[in-house]
Amino acid sequence: MRKTYRHRGIVVTDKGICAAAHPSVTLSGVQILKKGGNAIDAAIAMANVAGAVMPEMCGLGGDCFILYYDKKNKTIKAVNGAGYAPKKSTLEYYANQKFLKLPLEGIHSASIPGAVAGYLLALEKFGTMKFSELIADACDLSENGYAITYKHYQHMVRKKELLYRNNILKKRYFDNEELIKENSIIRSSGYANTLRIIAEKGMKGFYEGKIAKKIIDSNTELGGIMSLDDLKNFHAEILDPISVGYRSFDIYQCPPVSQGIIHLLEMGILNNFEMKKYNPYDPIGIHLMIEAKKIAFAERANYFGDPKLINNKIEEKLSKEYLEILANKVNLNQSTNILDLVEYTNEHTTSMVVVDKDGNAATLITSLCGLWGSGVEIEDTGIILNNRLGYGFNLIEGHPNCIQPNKRTMSTLISFMATDKNGNLRFLGNTPGGDNQPQWNMQTLVNIIDYGLDIQTAIEAPRWFDIQASNISNFEENELVIESNVGQETIEKLISLGHKVKVVEPLACSGAFELIEINNCIKKGASDPRGEGIALSEI
Repeated sequence: MRKTYRHRGIVVTDKGICAAAHPSVTLSGVQILKKGGNAIDAAIAMANVAGAVMPEMCGLGGDCFILYYDKKNKTIKAVNGAGYAPKKSTLEYYANQKFLKLPLEGIHSASIPGAVAGYLLALEKFGTMKFSELIADACDLSENGYAITYKHYQHMVRKKELLYRNNILKKRYFDNEELIKENSIIRSSGYANTLRIIAEKGMKGFYEGKIAKKIIDSNTELGGIMSLDDLKNFHAEILDPISVGYRSFDIYQCPPVSQGIIHLLEMGILNNFEMKKYNPYDPIGIHLMIEAKKIAFAERANYFGDPKLINNKIEEKLSKEYLEILANKVNLNQSTNILDLVEYTNEHTTSMVVVDKDGNAATLITSLCGLWGSGVEIEDTGIILNNRLGYGFNLIEGHPNCIQPNKRTMSTLISFMATDKNGNLRFLGNTPGGDNQPQWNMQTLVNIIDYGLDIQTAIEAPRWFDIQASNISNFEENELVIESNVGQETIEKLISLGHKVKVVEPLACSGAFELIEINNCIKKGASDPRGEGIALSEI
């Protein structure tokens, strides 16, 4: 096997450690740990800062999922902070409005925001600090300003027209009809004000009262169908995670409506193959993972939905017997065409991982779905509404993700934890990337568990993603996007197996993987050079 290089060192400590896709986000978490906060406290502070400095990715108008590991009891719990569709979201409504499919931008693409409820519930159940103690950095950055990074600016260029259409976003990002420049300082005092209201009034501060009225007033003005009751009646959930055994580990994910089930299906399929005989450059190993991914995505698209309305049969789908049936569908000699899947999303999200000094841990992933979500910012609040409804639901009657009133769509947001067979947490990680997330979670864990790479090298190894969506609204042909440093011989073999290949530069496959390894009292942190983040420890 050719040598796999890494561009960054690994952070090693016996104290607390954080990793995130923006330095300010990581630093805010470390500072909370230094003040005596636990992993959940730090994760919520990090999420608040992420909403300030990465507003195109996440914020109070988005969704979240959280996994929390309690070191003392060796238990893992999941928090579902995914929003739902407005009560008026019926097939009849969309038919009367002449919608052929759900829009990906604008007020009709937005679901009820769930992130705030998720943060507050996680803090209430697992945290040690008050929300008011976790907003100082976010408020400071919002009011005093932060610099536009390279990636933030590239996102502005990509979504220039969307930003221009919303008066609030236009005022922030344009000067004399032109986008402001990279490294410009921008502010959003409304975001800080909203954080302070939530700190003072909790759930009611966001889902009722003045903030809720502003959201609904803007919604009504734009012709949307959200109501005050939609906001008032919303709540997040504490759930048991789902898991699958892989080699000597148990891999955990949030249950549906998170599509972490895709990742677990992938790992369960691969468990039927001897992956150790391959390496990150081996075309057969890559082909095997791609085919496992296709099968797992087909399962997700056809069977999974909001568990309050859909029987997901998780235990059956993750059983050894069913995973063997799926594994038998893998053709080692030929790429399989998947014809029943649609509209691929390479959504924009941010994620973070934390382990405190006592060994408690949290993974948190939060998103507006697309860049700047729906493109609707609520005046004087800093709240940008997501576009999860438009990306996740469809209008196909009888489908598991057909839109219904107050239904949650399956979400692309996932985070994993991996324990040994004694219940000790060994790895936790996540990455943005929409439908790429399960693929990159799978690749990274195979790199570590089967190929024996250290956590930083596992992240930096040649990456690929197979374009295949989890929503069935429009067919899109599979295309394998792969980094060139996998090698020309590997690329040619994949083409000969029937893959339609697009080659990109090293580290150009996107994503921003954040990963922590725990071995007894020693914690190691790694952050993806494809992003702009860092891992840092307490000192």
